[in-house]
Amino acid sequence: QVQLVESGGGLVQPGGSLRLSCAASGSIFRLYAMGWYRQAPGKQRELVAAITSGGGTNYADSVKGRFTISRDNAKNTVYLQMNSLKPEDTAVYYCKANRPYTSAAYWGQGTQVTVSA
Repeated sequence: QVQLVESGGGLVQPGGSLRLSCAASGSIFRLYAMGWYRQAPGKQRELVAAITSGGGTNYADSVKGRFTISRDNAKNTVYLQMNSLKPEDTAVYYCKANRPYTSAAYWGQGTQVTVSA
């Protein structure tokens, strides 16, 4: 079992930046593929960015060039640096951990990001 705790959300003006953090429990964090998802009101949850255990990354087209996912295995933490934020980035952002060699996945409780003037 892995517990995930997100932090770093908040209210920011268009064009601003935020960094989300997701702290994970457990001793084998380094083996987990991690992802950030978001869900806006009335919409389905969507993948924003993902990072493999080896550090490979992929991004949704809508955030490429603006968001960066990274991980610090020594701190059991994955980050999402969000720059040039737009109102359409407003959503609850969730962290997800994929347990290696299984189909098991774990979710955090989510953190609200609101981009508004």
